[in-house]
Amino acid sequence: MPELVEVLEFLDNSGSVMVKRVPDNGPTEIKWGAQLTVRETQEAIFFRDGQVVDVFAAGRYMLETRNFPVITKWVTSFAYGPNSPFRAEVYFTNKKLFTNLKWGTQEPILFADRDLKMVRLRAFGNYTIQISDSRVFVNQIVGTMGMYQDADIADYLKNIIVSKLTGILGKQAQSVMDLPSAYDSINENVKTALQPDFQDLGLSLHNFYVGSISVPEEVQEMIDQRSGMSALGNMDEFMKYKMAMSIQDAANNVNGIAGQTVGGGVGLGMGFMMPQMVQQAMAPAIQPSASMPEQKSPIEKLKDLKSLLDLGIITQAEFDQKKAQLLSLI
Repeated sequence: MPELVEVLEFLDNSGSVMVKRVPDNGPTEIKWGAQLTVRETQEAIFFRDGQVVDVFAAGRYMLETRNFPVITKWVTSFAYGPNSPFRAEVYFTNKKLFTNLKWGTQEPILFADRDLKMVRLRAFGNYTIQISDSRVFVNQIVGTMGMYQDADIADYLKNIIVSKLTGILGKQAQSVMDLPSAYDSINENVKTALQPDFQDLGLSLHNFYVGSISVPEEVQEMIDQRSGMSALGNMDEFMKYKMAMSIQDAANNVNGIAGQTVGGGVGLGMGFMMPQMVQQAMAPAIQPSASMPEQKSPIEKLKDLKSLLDLGIITQAEFDQKKAQLLSLI
């Protein structure tokens, strides 16, 4: 003879259990007059033959005629006596807030950037959910599982979140430069877009947050370069400053070009030549006219440009940029 269940309750020490079936092994014999305890953050759903018989809110119940009219009617309809045991399943749903659930993009999101064209973005964040409809959640998601935890639904919800986020990002910003200032707006719009999908699962979405949106390393380098160029302001003044610092460094280096003397002062001569070399190499290439003195050819400017690179006056990136411009004129 199976053991009769006299106490029906569930305590979750982990804080991650969303639904728990009591007992674990499916339908069992429950003693008529047994005690059912449902805590403030719980609901108890009674199942018989795969169908919901009743849902009990927080409270302490004695499964007997005067306190349990729905079960009484159900028991007697199956030819059980008022004091006989009956077979049933009880699912305890945890209606507390499940906080700090993580979401993230498994694959990068393709984003049409105003300045950088197509950029692949990765996004991460967290959200908070709560079971709003125990019947729907158990029937739609849990099914016949004996225990269902927040981690079990995280991957499924993550896919829904990313699909909504992808459509909203393009509407919220036209450039990755604009995204940090749009986080609050993105949070609200994604939350609003997700609510209907979550409600269909018997869930409510309480909070949604974007923690970070990142770009590939090579794109980040482009952004840093652009920020650096903006910070420089007047490029002409910047180049003069870099040239002056390079001359000073070369003069302090006894093994450097400026420290060498050939025939009485190559270093001094190079010091006088550098301003003119910088001006000619970095100046925009223009076509000479009858009223203008003849300019150096692109090849000659490339030679001057290479000299500036070797001296450390300009960077490799600056050299490559001007080299491309000069080669286009050849």
